Amino acid sequence: MHPLPPLLHNHPARIAGEVRALAERLAETYARVVIGYADCGTYGALDDVCHELGVARLPGLHCYDVYAGESRLERFFDEQPGTYLLTDFLVRSFARTVVQEMGLDRHPELREAYFGNYTRVVWLAQQPDDDLHDLAQQAATTLGLPLTVVETGDHGLERALAEHLAR
Repeated sequence: MHPLPPLLHNHPARIAGEVRALAERLAETYARVVIGYADCGTYGALDDVCHELGVARLPGLHCYDVYAGESRLERFFDEQPGTYLLTDFLVRSFARTVVQEMGLDRHPELREAYFGNYTRVVWLAQQPDDDLHDLAQQAATTLGLPLTVVETGDHGLERALAEHLAR
């Protein structure tokens, strides 16, 4: 595993270029490279890079598809289009990746502009525990939204990686 900075998700236009650079470096050392990103807001730019380099990526539009499954996500959004999703990573890093990066710590009045149309927070809990639950509740409270917890485990990610490794 060779990670890229997680804050790239706040700047999806940069993901494809960063993935390309890392994949090209790794191709010099490894016989096979697999990209651990879904599309993640690149609007196909990551697919173009994967196609050009002959590498595979995780399925789906975003990591939420990998963890929860596309059909489950569709149901969430059909039930409540204003659903804001969290993963374990986002729960752990919410104060940094959302509050600080979006300036809510300095300008709390922006909460309504950013999150005013959301109606709930759904935590796709991969490895839930009491501490993470408390952090997820804090995140939901920060946004002024109710929290729904859906235990997903890591099965979707494990399955997607296993499929790529089996090829």
